[in-house]
Amino acid sequence: MSLTLVVMAAGLGSRFGGTKQLAVIGADGEAFLDFAIKDALDAGMGKVVLIVRSDIEDDVRRHVSTQHPNLDVACVLQDTHGPARTKPWGTAHAVLAAAPEVPDTFCVINADDYYGRSTYTALAAAAASLPANRALLAGFQLGQTLPEIGEVSRGICGVDGTELVSLVETHGIGRRDDGSITSTDPVGVLTDNAVASMNCWVFAPTLFGHLESGFEQFLTDHGDEEKTEFLLPTVVNELRQAGTYTVGVVPTDEPWVGVTNPDDLEIARRRIAEVRS
Repeated sequence: MSLTLVVMAAGLGSRFGGTKQLAVIGADGEAFLDFAIKDALDAGMGKVVLIVRSDIEDDVRRHVSTQHPNLDVACVLQDTHGPARTKPWGTAHAVLAAAPEVPDTFCVINADDYYGRSTYTALAAAAASLPANRALLAGFQLGQTLPEIGEVSRGICGVDGTELVSLVETHGIGRRDDGSITSTDPVGVLTDNAVASMNCWVFAPTLFGHLESGFEQFLTDHGDEEKTEFLLPTVVNELRQAGTYTVGVVPTDEPWVGVTNPDDLEIARRRIAEVRS
């Protein structure tokens, strides 16, 4: 079995102010998604699917053909799936849009996050005999996912052995002057080794049926709202709570690197140069 890498690259990047998916991070012109493609292929994944918007498709195709000239990448247009809306419908909708291009078990990631070489290797190994009703989540150490400046949101995981038992979307997480890590919503104190989700998953294709029915219900409940999103972690957590899915956590000690604002670029470039050396 060969995993498919599904890269969610259709976000608007409103805080970044441009096409964050293609921001140059590496010394040879790489964006974050280029490191993901290389590392996933090195880990044995066999196909790459990029979820993009119509207005950036040509730019993404040109970029990928330059960085990966021998790779046949499938592009899926999220904005042509379902009702039209300025803001994309969310990460669960993005994955649903990719269904026609995904033949079997797949790994899904964000285009603007760096996950590290060994993360893909560990996920590929753990997915070798993945049951239809089980998902995998890469579990990062929270202290390895914090930016040098500012605050972030993270899915904070409760883990029993290797099983996910809770997933709480937590906002305003940052390291304070005294070295502690706190959050504002919910308010709390967190530890460096708390397990954090960075939206790096592995699923069997049975997920698509759940996403399809879930999106139909989402449109009924929220279809007239401009900003409410159909989110992948929410769907998976609901499936887990209902007993439909179990979710295994695959630990990784890789450092996360990412950007939110243009001011983050130089920090990200420095950190990528360190971790890719």
